[in-house]
Amino acid sequence: MARLLVHVEGQTEESFVNEILRPYLVSRGFESVSARIMGNARLRRRRGGIRPWPTVRKDIIGHLRQDRNCTATTMVDFYGLPQRGDGAWPGRAGANGLEIHGKALFVEEAMLRNLTENLESDLDAKRFVPFVIMHEFEGLLFSDCAAFSQGIGRQDLESRLRDIRDQFETPEDINDSPLTAPSKRVQDLVPGYEKPFLGTLAALEIGLDRIRAECRHFSDWLQRLESRSQ
Repeated sequence: MARLLVHVEGQTEESFVNEILRPYLVSRGFESVSARIMGNARLRRRRGGIRPWPTVRKDIIGHLRQDRNCTATTMVDFYGLPQRGDGAWPGRAGANGLEIHGKALFVEEAMLRNLTENLESDLDAKRFVPFVIMHEFEGLLFSDCAAFSQGIGRQDLESRLRDIRDQFETPEDINDSPLTAPSKRVQDLVPGYEKPFLGTLAALEIGLDRIRAECRHFSDWLQRLESRSQ
């Protein structure tokens, strides 16, 4: 049976994978599903921010080499991916001028090409399924504003969350300005918002079916993973 390792950006995504995606994907045929924070977790917390792409690529290749019956994927936010310098992520800078629904795909395709170029000849690049969240994890939570507010224990915020959601075609369209990214909007409404804890509670309340119905790119990723489960 297939195994899956999700290389995640931080504790919020780690909790989401372990608490929500794992039982779902195991029920779809995976033997095991686990999350791993990219790079050195202790060092990363001290520095903050997403790890440089060369470090992440090394992690992914190392995992593919160690477990030759596994599939590796990523779960990272488009918002905040490094665009310049030695740590830049493939395709991130070039995606800026694209329409919203093409941005994540552009980065994912560039990630796959770059990893393939650096992969040993005896390793199969098809075992890597890159995924970039548009624009960040909190955007997914706007898939159901009533459940979102219920999950974080702030039912009084349902209408304000819905006002944000209604400005965009889909939750994945909520933009990535430093002032208006999904997490920034939530933090403005909920000072002290604890992303790993409250984000996971909200996602559990919303449910994968609802998120998939509202977030096409996220749903397509799960569909690609399901095809690798046997």
